[in-house]
Amino acid sequence: MTNFLLDENLSNKLVQSLSPYFKSITHIRQLPLIKFFDIEIWNYAKLHNFTIITKDSDFLHLSNLQGCPPKVIHLICGNKTTLFINNLLVANYNNIINFSMSTDCYMDIIY
Repeated sequence: MTNFLLDENLSNKLVQSLSPYFKSITHIRQLPLIKFFDIEIWNYAKLHNFTIITKDSDFLHLSNLQGCPPKVIHLICGNKTTLFINNLLVANYNNIINFSMSTDCYMDIIY
């Protein structure tokens, strides 16, 4: 089972609405990190087997430099509502699950 970590640029309300689909989903605010620097999030995700879901392209750069784990799902959709992001992730559920079982390091979801 894959653990998913929502980055700080996504609403923490998504945890509740997505939990029926993604059984192990957490928001960065729920973690014991004092600062939310990308490299700290990266290292935490790597250590605890998380796939990062983010709108931040910096994680793609980290993936290109360091490889994976962790895996990164990059949402390319601009400034959208929480409901829109929720529906985008649910609509891509099968793709996300397939990605989580693949050897790929990152995935773009483009709207």
